[in-house]
Amino acid sequence: MTSAFVFPGQGSQAVGMGKELAAAFAEAREVFGEVDEALKQNLSALMFDGPGETLTLTENAQPALMAVSMAILKVLEKQSNVTVRSAARYVAGHSLGEYAALAAAGALSLADTARLLKIRGQAMQKAVPVGEGAMAALLGLDLPQVQEVAVEASVGGLICATANDNAPGQVVVSGHKAAVDKAIELAKARGAKRAMVLPVSAPFHCPLMKPAADVMAEALSNVAIKSPVVPLIANVTAATVIEPDEIRRLLVEQVTAMVRWRESVIAMKDTGVDLLVEVGAGKVLTRMTKRIVEGVESISLQGPQDIEAFLKR
Repeated sequence: MTSAFVFPGQGSQAVGMGKELAAAFAEAREVFGEVDEALKQNLSALMFDGPGETLTLTENAQPALMAVSMAILKVLEKQSNVTVRSAARYVAGHSLGEYAALAAAGALSLADTARLLKIRGQAMQKAVPVGEGAMAALLGLDLPQVQEVAVEASVGGLICATANDNAPGQVVVSGHKAAVDKAIELAKARGAKRAMVLPVSAPFHCPLMKPAADVMAEALSNVAIKSPVVPLIANVTAATVIEPDEIRRLLVEQVTAMVRWRESVIAMKDTGVDLLVEVGAGKVLTRMTKRIVEGVESISLQGPQDIEAFLKR
Protein backbone atom coordinates (compact mmCIF):
# COMPACT_ATOMS: atom_id res chain seq x y z
CA MET A 1 0.00 0.00 0.00
CA THR A 2 1.04 3.61 -0.53
CA SER A 3 0.85 5.54 2.73
CA ALA A 4 0.74 9.10 3.95
CA PHE A 5 1.26 10.06 7.58
CA VAL A 6 -1.18 12.66 8.87
CA PHE A 7 -1.21 14.56 12.15
CA PRO A 8 -4.19 15.79 14.19
CA GLY A 9 -5.04 19.33 15.17
CA GLN A 10 -6.43 21.06 18.22
CA GLY A 11 -9.46 19.40 19.74
CA SER A 12 -7.91 15.92 19.75
CA GLN A 13 -6.21 16.48 23.11
CA ALA A 14 -7.36 14.52 26.17
CA VAL A 15 -5.96 14.00 29.64
CA GLY A 16 -3.96 10.77 29.68
CA MET A 17 -2.68 11.06 26.12
CA GLY A 18 0.81 9.66 25.78
CA LYS A 19 0.76 8.09 29.24
CA GLU A 20 0.68 4.47 28.03
CA LEU A 21 3.39 5.25 25.49
CA ALA A 22 5.65 6.69 28.17
CA ALA A 23 5.07 3.70 30.43
CA ALA A 24 5.86 1.23 27.66
CA PHE A 25 8.71 2.84 25.73
CA ALA A 26 11.87 4.64 26.83
CA GLU A 27 12.07 6.42 23.46
CA ALA A 28 8.64 7.98 24.05
CA ARG A 29 9.82 9.20 27.46
CA GLU A 30 12.84 10.76 25.75
CA VAL A 31 10.61 12.73 23.38
CA PHE A 32 8.41 13.98 26.21
CA GLY A 33 11.48 14.91 28.22
CA GLU A 34 12.98 16.87 25.31
CA VAL A 35 9.74 18.81 24.83
CA ASP A 36 9.56 19.55 28.56
CA GLU A 37 13.12 20.83 28.47
CA ALA A 38 12.56 22.95 25.36
CA LEU A 39 9.54 24.64 26.95
CA LYS A 40 10.95 24.78 30.50
CA GLN A 41 7.59 23.33 31.52
CA ASN A 42 6.44 19.95 32.83
CA LEU A 43 4.06 19.56 29.91
CA SER A 44 4.18 15.76 30.03
CA ALA A 45 2.75 15.74 33.58
CA LEU A 46 -0.08 17.96 32.37
CA MET A 47 -0.71 15.62 29.43
CA PHE A 48 -0.74 12.52 31.60
CA ASP A 49 -2.69 13.77 34.62
CA GLY A 50 -4.36 17.07 33.75
CA PRO A 51 -6.19 19.15 34.80
CA GLY A 52 -8.13 19.10 31.56
CA GLU A 53 -8.92 22.81 31.51
CA THR A 54 -5.20 23.63 31.63
CA LEU A 55 -4.31 21.08 28.95
CA THR A 56 -7.03 22.52 26.70
CA LEU A 57 -5.46 25.99 26.77
CA THR A 58 -4.24 26.63 23.24
CA GLU A 59 -0.64 27.25 24.31
CA ASN A 60 -0.52 23.83 26.00
CA ALA A 61 -2.69 21.74 23.67
CA GLN A 62 -0.67 22.62 20.58
CA PRO A 63 2.80 21.44 21.73
CA ALA A 64 1.23 18.54 23.65
CA LEU A 65 -0.46 17.09 20.57
CA MET A 66 2.77 17.41 18.60
CA ALA A 67 4.72 15.68 21.37
CA VAL A 68 2.44 12.63 21.30
CA SER A 69 2.74 12.35 17.52
CA MET A 70 6.52 12.57 17.66
CA ALA A 71 6.73 10.04 20.48
CA ILE A 72 4.78 7.52 18.39
CA LEU A 73 7.08 8.05 15.43
CA LYS A 74 10.16 7.62 17.61
CA VAL A 75 8.76 4.32 18.89
CA LEU A 76 8.12 3.12 15.33
CA GLU A 77 11.67 4.04 14.37
CA LYS A 78 13.39 2.43 17.35
CA GLN A 79 11.23 -0.67 17.54
CA SER A 80 11.06 -1.57 13.86
CA ASN A 81 13.12 0.88 11.77
CA VAL A 82 9.89 2.37 10.36
CA THR A 83 10.51 6.00 9.42
CA VAL A 84 8.62 8.68 7.53
CA ARG A 85 11.16 8.39 4.71
CA SER A 86 10.71 4.63 4.43
CA ALA A 87 6.97 4.34 5.02
CA ALA A 88 5.24 7.50 3.72
CA ARG A 89 4.90 9.20 0.36
CA TYR A 90 3.62 12.43 1.98
CA VAL A 91 3.03 14.06 5.33
CA ALA A 92 0.17 16.41 6.18
CA GLY A 93 -1.32 17.87 9.33
CA HIS A 94 -4.52 19.62 10.30
CA SER A 95 -3.70 23.19 11.39
CA LEU A 96 -1.15 22.81 14.21
CA GLY A 97 -0.68 19.25 12.95
CA GLU A 98 1.21 20.75 10.02
CA TYR A 99 4.04 21.55 12.45
CA ALA A 100 4.07 17.94 13.67
CA ALA A 101 4.15 16.80 10.04
CA LEU A 102 7.17 19.00 9.35
CA ALA A 103 8.96 17.79 12.46
CA ALA A 104 8.19 14.19 11.48
CA ALA A 105 9.70 14.79 8.05
CA GLY A 106 12.85 16.37 9.46
CA ALA A 107 12.11 19.92 8.32
CA LEU A 108 11.97 21.24 11.91
CA SER A 109 13.77 20.06 15.03
CA LEU A 110 11.66 18.73 17.89
CA ALA A 111 12.73 21.51 20.26
CA ASP A 112 12.07 24.26 17.71
CA THR A 113 8.67 22.79 16.89
CA ALA A 114 7.67 22.73 20.56
CA ARG A 115 8.73 26.34 21.05
CA LEU A 116 7.03 27.50 17.85
CA LEU A 117 3.76 25.88 18.88
CA LYS A 118 3.94 27.44 22.33
CA ILE A 119 4.41 30.84 20.70
CA ARG A 120 1.68 30.11 18.16
CA GLY A 121 -0.79 29.11 20.85
CA GLN A 122 -0.09 32.19 22.95
CA ALA A 123 -0.26 34.51 19.93
CA MET A 124 -3.54 33.07 18.68
CA GLN A 125 -5.07 33.42 22.14
CA LYS A 126 -3.94 37.05 22.47
CA ALA A 127 -4.97 38.11 18.95
CA VAL A 128 -8.66 38.52 19.83
CA PRO A 129 -10.06 39.34 23.30
CA VAL A 130 -11.96 36.43 24.87
CA GLY A 131 -15.63 36.64 23.98
CA GLU A 132 -15.21 38.73 20.82
CA GLY A 133 -14.56 35.83 18.46
CA ALA A 134 -16.18 32.47 17.79
CA MET A 135 -16.14 29.46 15.49
CA ALA A 136 -19.03 27.30 14.33
CA ALA A 137 -19.39 24.05 12.44
CA LEU A 138 -22.00 24.17 9.68
CA LEU A 139 -23.04 20.63 8.83
CA GLY A 140 -24.88 19.63 5.69
CA LEU A 141 -23.80 22.51 3.45
CA ASP A 142 -20.98 22.34 0.91
CA LEU A 143 -18.07 24.78 0.74
CA PRO A 144 -19.55 27.21 -1.84
CA GLN A 145 -22.76 27.44 0.19
CA VAL A 146 -20.84 28.18 3.38
CA GLN A 147 -18.68 30.74 1.60
CA GLU A 148 -21.87 32.53 0.53
CA VAL A 149 -23.15 32.40 4.11
CA ALA A 150 -19.87 33.85 5.41
CA VAL A 151 -20.02 36.76 2.97
CA GLU A 152 -23.63 37.50 3.87
CA ALA A 153 -22.82 37.38 7.60
CA SER A 154 -19.91 39.82 7.23
CA VAL A 155 -21.77 43.12 7.59
CA GLY A 156 -21.12 46.35 9.44
CA GLY A 157 -17.40 45.77 9.65
CA LEU A 158 -17.82 42.32 11.18
CA ILE A 159 -15.77 39.40 9.84
CA CYS A 160 -16.94 35.87 9.14
CA ALA A 161 -14.76 33.55 7.05
CA THR A 162 -14.51 29.87 6.15
CA ALA A 163 -11.86 28.43 8.47
CA ASN A 164 -11.85 24.68 7.81
CA ASP A 165 -13.09 22.70 4.83
CA ASN A 166 -12.90 19.43 6.72
CA ALA A 167 -15.09 17.01 4.77
CA PRO A 168 -18.15 17.05 2.52
CA GLY A 169 -20.90 18.77 4.48
CA GLN A 170 -18.55 19.73 7.33
CA VAL A 171 -17.26 23.28 7.01
CA VAL A 172 -16.26 25.57 9.88
CA VAL A 173 -16.62 29.36 9.95
CA SER A 174 -14.67 31.76 12.14
CA GLY A 175 -14.77 35.45 13.01
CA HIS A 176 -16.52 38.00 15.21
CA LYS A 177 -19.04 36.31 17.49
CA ALA A 178 -21.97 38.36 16.18
CA ALA A 179 -21.09 37.48 12.58
CA VAL A 180 -20.70 33.78 13.41
CA ASP A 181 -24.09 33.82 15.19
CA LYS A 182 -25.56 35.37 12.04
CA ALA A 183 -23.91 32.69 9.91
CA ILE A 184 -25.55 30.00 12.04
CA GLU A 185 -28.98 31.56 11.40
CA LEU A 186 -28.31 31.85 7.68
CA ALA A 187 -27.00 28.29 7.45
CA LYS A 188 -30.08 26.87 9.15
CA ALA A 189 -32.29 28.86 6.77
CA ARG A 190 -30.40 27.30 3.84
CA GLY A 191 -30.97 23.77 5.08
CA ALA A 192 -27.97 23.00 7.26
CA LYS A 193 -28.53 19.79 9.22
CA ARG A 194 -26.77 21.28 12.24
CA ALA A 195 -25.01 24.54 13.01
CA MET A 196 -23.22 24.78 16.31
CA VAL A 197 -20.75 27.03 18.06
CA LEU A 198 -17.48 25.21 18.79
CA PRO A 199 -15.89 25.22 22.27
CA VAL A 200 -12.75 27.13 21.27
CA SER A 201 -11.08 30.08 22.91
CA ALA A 202 -10.32 32.12 19.79
CA PRO A 203 -11.47 32.47 16.14
CA PHE A 204 -8.73 30.53 14.35
CA HIS A 205 -7.99 30.63 10.61
CA CYS A 206 -9.63 33.95 9.79
CA PRO A 207 -8.38 37.52 9.20
CA LEU A 208 -8.81 38.35 12.91
CA MET A 209 -5.70 36.22 13.49
CA LYS A 210 -3.47 38.70 11.63
CA PRO A 211 -1.64 39.76 14.86
CA ALA A 212 -0.80 36.09 15.48
CA ALA A 213 0.41 35.70 11.89
CA ASP A 214 2.78 38.64 12.43
CA VAL A 215 4.15 36.99 15.58
CA MET A 216 4.68 33.72 13.72
CA ALA A 217 6.43 35.48 10.84
CA GLU A 218 8.97 36.81 13.33
CA ALA A 219 9.31 33.49 15.18
CA LEU A 220 9.71 31.45 12.00
CA SER A 221 12.31 33.85 10.63
CA ASN A 222 14.60 32.82 13.51
CA VAL A 223 14.24 29.05 13.02
CA ALA A 224 16.09 26.74 10.65
CA ILE A 225 13.81 24.89 8.23
CA LYS A 226 15.17 22.07 6.06
CA SER A 227 13.59 20.38 3.08
CA PRO A 228 11.36 17.58 4.39
CA VAL A 229 12.38 14.02 3.56
CA VAL A 230 8.98 13.58 1.86
CA PRO A 231 6.74 16.36 0.52
CA LEU A 232 4.27 18.15 2.77
CA ILE A 233 0.70 18.61 1.55
CA ALA A 234 0.15 22.16 2.78
CA ASN A 235 -3.06 23.32 4.47
CA VAL A 236 -3.16 26.57 2.52
CA THR A 237 -2.74 25.11 -0.98
CA ALA A 238 -3.68 21.41 -0.68
CA ALA A 239 -0.57 20.85 -2.80
CA THR A 240 2.96 19.58 -2.22
CA VAL A 241 5.75 21.78 -0.89
CA ILE A 242 9.38 20.96 -0.11
CA GLU A 243 11.21 24.30 -0.42
CA PRO A 244 12.05 25.73 3.04
CA ASP A 245 11.26 29.38 2.31
CA GLU A 246 7.93 28.40 0.80
CA ILE A 247 7.15 26.26 3.85
CA ARG A 248 7.93 29.24 6.09
CA ARG A 249 5.65 31.52 4.06
CA LEU A 250 2.78 29.03 4.07
CA LEU A 251 3.04 28.50 7.84
CA VAL A 252 2.55 32.23 8.32
CA GLU A 253 -0.32 32.37 5.84
CA GLN A 254 -1.93 29.33 7.47
CA VAL A 255 -2.73 31.32 10.65
CA THR A 256 -5.32 33.43 8.84
CA ALA A 257 -6.19 31.14 5.89
CA MET A 258 -8.64 28.27 5.51
CA VAL A 259 -7.44 24.73 6.21
CA ARG A 260 -8.14 22.86 2.95
CA TRP A 261 -8.25 19.40 4.50
CA ARG A 262 -10.88 17.84 2.22
CA GLU A 263 -8.88 18.85 -0.85
CA SER A 264 -5.64 17.67 0.77
CA VAL A 265 -7.00 14.15 1.28
CA ILE A 266 -8.33 14.07 -2.29
CA ALA A 267 -4.93 15.25 -3.58
CA MET A 268 -3.18 12.41 -1.77
CA LYS A 269 -5.61 9.83 -3.11
CA ASP A 270 -5.26 11.20 -6.65
CA THR A 271 -1.52 10.54 -6.55
CA GLY A 272 -1.91 6.95 -5.44
CA VAL A 273 -2.15 7.05 -1.64
CA ASP A 274 -4.46 4.31 -0.38
CA LEU A 275 -3.60 4.33 3.35
CA LEU A 276 -3.70 7.34 5.67
CA VAL A 277 -1.98 6.74 9.00
CA GLU A 278 -3.15 9.22 11.66
CA VAL A 279 -0.24 9.57 14.06
CA GLY A 280 -1.26 11.01 17.42
CA ALA A 281 -4.13 11.58 19.80
CA GLY A 282 -7.72 10.92 18.77
CA LYS A 283 -9.28 9.65 15.56
CA VAL A 284 -10.67 12.87 14.09
CA LEU A 285 -8.75 12.66 10.81
CA THR A 286 -9.44 8.94 10.48
CA ARG A 287 -13.18 9.59 10.67
CA MET A 288 -12.93 12.51 8.24
CA THR A 289 -11.10 10.40 5.65
CA LYS A 290 -13.98 7.96 5.51
CA ARG A 291 -16.32 10.85 4.68
CA ILE A 292 -14.02 12.43 2.10
CA VAL A 293 -12.95 9.58 -0.18
CA GLU A 294 -13.64 5.95 -0.94
CA GLY A 295 -10.87 3.46 -1.54
CA VAL A 296 -8.49 4.93 1.05
CA GLU A 297 -8.00 3.00 4.27
CA SER A 298 -7.47 5.13 7.37
CA ILE A 299 -6.01 3.97 10.66
CA SER A 300 -5.10 5.70 13.92
CA LEU A 301 -1.92 5.18 15.94
CA GLN A 302 -2.35 6.36 19.52
CA GLY A 303 -1.01 3.78 21.97
CA PRO A 304 1.15 0.65 22.23
CA GLN A 305 -1.57 -1.68 20.91
CA ASP A 306 -2.10 0.45 17.81
CA ILE A 307 1.63 0.49 17.13
CA GLU A 308 1.89 -3.28 17.58
CA ALA A 309 -0.98 -3.86 15.15
CA PHE A 310 0.53 -1.46 12.61
CA LEU A 311 3.91 -3.15 12.70
CA LYS A 312 2.24 -6.53 12.05
CA ARG A 313 0.56 -5.32 8.83
